[in-house]
Amino acid sequence: MPRSRVESLLTSFPKLIPPNSQHTSVETPDVRYVYQPLEELYILLITNKASNILQDIDTLHLFARIVSDLCRSAEEKEITSKQFELMGAFDEVVCLGYREPINLTQVKSVLEMESHEEKIQEIIARNKEAEAKEELKRRAKQMEIQKREMQRRAAHGGGGMEYGNSGGFGTVANSGGYSSVPRFDTASPVPRTESPQPKAKAPAFKGTGMKLGATKKVKQAEVLDALGGELATPDRSRAGTPAIPAAASIQRISTPSNLPSVTREGIHIQVNEQISVALDRDGSLKSLDLKGDLQVEIQDKSAGPIRIKLVEPASASPGDLQYKQNPKVAKFDATGDRLIALKNASETFPVGRSLELLRWRLTKKDESYLPLSINCWPTPTDDGSCEVNIEYELENDKLTLYDLKILVPLPSGSIPKVASATGDWEHVPSGNHLLWSTSIVSSDEDNTSGSLEFKVPGAGDDVSVFFPVKVAFAAVGTVSETAVALVEETSSGSAVEYSTETVLKVEEFTVG
Repeated sequence: MPRSRVESLLTSFPKLIPPNSQHTSVETPDVRYVYQPLEELYILLITNKASNILQDIDTLHLFARIVSDLCRSAEEKEITSKQFELMGAFDEVVCLGYREPINLTQVKSVLEMESHEEKIQEIIARNKEAEAKEELKRRAKQMEIQKREMQRRAAHGGGGMEYGNSGGFGTVANSGGYSSVPRFDTASPVPRTESPQPKAKAPAFKGTGMKLGATKKVKQAEVLDALGGELATPDRSRAGTPAIPAAASIQRISTPSNLPSVTREGIHIQVNEQISVALDRDGSLKSLDLKGDLQVEIQDKSAGPIRIKLVEPASASPGDLQYKQNPKVAKFDATGDRLIALKNASETFPVGRSLELLRWRLTKKDESYLPLSINCWPTPTDDGSCEVNIEYELENDKLTLYDLKILVPLPSGSIPKVASATGDWEHVPSGNHLLWSTSIVSSDEDNTSGSLEFKVPGAGDDVSVFFPVKVAFAAVGTVSETAVALVEETSSGSAVEYSTETVLKVEEFTVG
């Protein structure tokens, strides 16, 4: 039967249904329509006139039961969603135009039948997955063992460097010099001959005691931590400075050791903030993300239930911040009394460990929250060089910045000629960068701004090579002006002695 013939028969069916008739079949000169209403739809069976009408009606009823079993309702949308399942079930009932000896239970069994080969493949896949997991665990264990062995060897190697001539360690001569090798035997030293084996790798240099710069305020280990760990030998502009490793990236920075120390009381409150800033080359703000948290640590076991009151911000708007409190803490009202206390007033904070009570995040992109503005201005000259002027200015006078570092990329193979600089600078050959650093930026020190001017011969007209400029620092204070006003006992309301520490860290700060 061609498709056009089927469509023609289906189109003719609605016109042949007699109104108000109880019959479920209609005959034409060529075919017989056997149908059954199903709410607003019809189940229709088209046969020739020579077929057994009783068998046709039984087949039609089986179709109706299949539809009711597979579909939650007899609506067009539901039936359309199950069309492939219905076609498969109908195909089991009628094959090549003839009724199969099958009932509803058998149809359901056929539809739910599982393939033995598929089960085997699934079992094989699960076994492979389990073997892969075991292999990963085994390799992870091997890597952990190797890591511990390397740490142990590094520790012994470090001891050899510190006590090189104490008798517990010997030396191996190499063409490039001498390196310490640990000796664990207690017998008298045995002379060692030169070996063709490769030179033993010296342990990683910690460098915690070396100083960087003429001011001797920035430790080399801090610079390595802050600048990402890529080593190079900097070309210093100041004579007499030892050549020590530096790096070419300051995307991350640890808290500098020269932050003012805080004497901890029995109740110590720490306010931390992290900021990520992206500025355009003209200094305008592209993005700003600020996250903060407040933690309390109680060492005094005799301390009873307390509550913490925060100060009202002078310029920052509490509506610009989104707050979340610890589930055990009562609802924090940023525009109200700004109290932090446990829901159960009779409970106390845990003793001997730090507990995070409050978090906040800046939800508004506003330049007024910028702690520091940076302006980098490269200007090409007629002789093929490029003059670069960089300025920074403290925008928030409530902050005190420590170890401000500004890293400027340079054209490949070029060496900068610095004309003037606030603070210290150095040329980092690895990656070819200029590192500009200032130990402190504060309104109290009357040094809220600084500038650097240098010239790069042969830089050409492409000023994009001087971007992106990366900035890193740590600060005392917060951008959101979150601070503790007082700590008092919950029952009596009397003031309690406490100590606070507020630190702002830079997660990422880029220009361009």
